[in-house]
Amino acid sequence: MTKFKLKSEYKPAGDQPRAIAQLVEGLSGGLAHQTLLGVTGSGKTFTVANVIEAVQKPTLVIAHNKTLAAQLAQEYRDFFPDNAVHYFVSYYDFYQPEAYLPVSDTYIEKDAQINEEIDRLRHASTQALLTRKDVIIVASVSCIYGLGSPEEYEKENLKLSIGNTINRTELLHRLVSIFFERTTADLTPGEFRGIGNVVEIMPVSEKVIFRVEIAGGEIVRITKIDPTSQTILSEEKDIYLFPAKHFITDKDKKERAIKAIRQELKERIKELEKAGKELDAERLRRRTNHDLALIKEVGYCNGIENYSRHLSGKAPGEPPDTLLSYFPHNADGTPDFLTVIDESHVSIPQIGGMYEGDASRKRNLVLYGFRLPSALDNRPLKFPEFEKRVSQVIFTSATPGKYEKEVSKKIVEQVIRPTGLVDPEIMVRPILEKGKYKGQIQDFIVEAEKEIKKGNRVIATTLTKRMAEDLSEYFKERGVKAQYLHSDIKTIDRIKILTGFRRGEFDCIVGVNLLREGLDLPEVTLIGILDADKEGFLRSETALIQIIGRAARNVEGRVILYADNITGSMERAIAETNRRRAVQVAHNKKHGITPKTIIKKIHDIAQQLESAHDKAVKANLTLDVQVFAGQSEKLKKLIRVKERQMNASVKILDFETAAILRDEIQALKDISV
Repeated sequence: MTKFKLKSEYKPAGDQPRAIAQLVEGLSGGLAHQTLLGVTGSGKTFTVANVIEAVQKPTLVIAHNKTLAAQLAQEYRDFFPDNAVHYFVSYYDFYQPEAYLPVSDTYIEKDAQINEEIDRLRHASTQALLTRKDVIIVASVSCIYGLGSPEEYEKENLKLSIGNTINRTELLHRLVSIFFERTTADLTPGEFRGIGNVVEIMPVSEKVIFRVEIAGGEIVRITKIDPTSQTILSEEKDIYLFPAKHFITDKDKKERAIKAIRQELKERIKELEKAGKELDAERLRRRTNHDLALIKEVGYCNGIENYSRHLSGKAPGEPPDTLLSYFPHNADGTPDFLTVIDESHVSIPQIGGMYEGDASRKRNLVLYGFRLPSALDNRPLKFPEFEKRVSQVIFTSATPGKYEKEVSKKIVEQVIRPTGLVDPEIMVRPILEKGKYKGQIQDFIVEAEKEIKKGNRVIATTLTKRMAEDLSEYFKERGVKAQYLHSDIKTIDRIKILTGFRRGEFDCIVGVNLLREGLDLPEVTLIGILDADKEGFLRSETALIQIIGRAARNVEGRVILYADNITGSMERAIAETNRRRAVQVAHNKKHGITPKTIIKKIHDIAQQLESAHDKAVKANLTLDVQVFAGQSEKLKKLIRVKERQMNASVKILDFETAAILRDEIQALKDISV
């Protein structure tokens, strides 16, 4: 069995050795809950990584948003390059859940834009958990939503080996039975194509092609191929193909499920008709029968998760299978893995609130005949159910909440930074214009421009999305490279913006709530907290401490609180920041430490989520440049050839190839200029 092996150029320092020892001691002693109270920049992730290596248990890391999850996934990949570190978040770039508003008689149909790359990463996560032990899954709170049975998912995997007796037709049928789709075009994850006695398959979990050659009714060769370059990566003796969908069931269970759904439909229609809701009854009858026809014929339908209770054979009200079900368990069914809840003061309330929010929406769908009552069992876990499905938990936060403090048998404080960095200097300035003072906006702009001229980055936090957008536009008008960032921006775009910010593509980020938790931006030297005295969730003591902490990764870090009154939250946040400054300064003086800005590689998960289109363009371009380097005339001829190929692709309606060629041509023209 492969063991966790942490690789880093750094050794634990400051408070880290003591924190690691205490947490490992607590886990070894069977403690169910511990809290790592670590200040920003103290290296909480590095501490947890050392704990994982020490206890050698599969680990679930829960983050409260996709952006933070992406950042953590990359950090753990850096620490454990030889182990399986995966990213598991909601696969929706845009998601509008199905809903019914009885007041206006408005039905809102489910509208979802699925990010295929994130869906692939979700499958990679579940497959890793079922095939190895050295696994870290970094997940958002989507991990507590229904996912499908791990037993069925594992049972239906297809093993193909050299010498297997199987003909081409049988193989194609078997692939369809586990929800792979046939195509004649370029392969994407979860697709296959047949070419004579060769079947090419792209598994749902990775972007490679397995070419299976059949002769005389048996498999004679299996090759692993790069889909872009078409080069052979390796020869394989056998491969495992897991189903292309998480919700899957065998034939017998499917038939039982269909029977049970029909019975429930019959009973529910009687109830609706008895209540005089003939229209609702007819609506439910039509929709459910349509779904049943699809499930019977192809084994799947849109919204199949709403029938998950019947498909899994679970009792009414029984908790659904989730990602947590895929983690290892002891013989008695108890969980046997480590759970780390990052920024727990935010993540815990999220986990706790998921069930009721989901249930309130579905109740109307059931009441008015859009869904069967069993759809209520397609849900996230209730908080007590979640607690039962995790074993030993470590909460990490600079500001732990009430729950963490109550349940934790041990709170480990990590307030000394190995880098010697102290918490940032805090200044309080007025909001309103007075005399020569031009008010918070103008003052922050002046201060920001000073930092930007020095090559540093700045952050401004506002109370509203509109203000964030307007302020970023105002910056741009002044020649400052600014970008707003809030919840309306898609997952991958948020990650790209933050990476661009670190690389200097933007000098200023203006955000609302996204920027206050867990984001690691060591290039930031100034944070302006606008309207700091507007007491509330965004300007609470916890929120202020978290925001202030974003400037604690740079020796030049400072924070300006714009306020006309000193609130209780401001007073407590300033006092706690000054306490931590004093502890760090004393430590630095005692050990002769000169504070150093954190140096951190600039990369992110967005590189892995790069589209197939971009990868194809990049691969072709790399080859072209290698072959025609320094040969400008030949390069120009190549461009003309590519243009003819592009036009030919358009004529046969092959727009994907045409688009790849178009972008390649543009890049070649830029090179040849």
